Amino acid sequence: MFTIIVLLAIAYLLWRISDQLPDILFRLSEIQRDIAEIRRRGESTDDSGGE
Repeated sequence: MFTIIVLLAIAYLLWRISDQLPDILFRLSEIQRDIAEIRRRGESTDDSGGE
């Protein structure tokens, strides 16, 4: 009986994670875009300061 409860709990957790996967992937892409923009800004200030 205990193993059935554990399997149901695992199945439920996997279902919840897969249900929210598109939102998680979208947020990760947004974070990567922000990091790339911050790096570009940092490089542009370094380049303009050196000249």
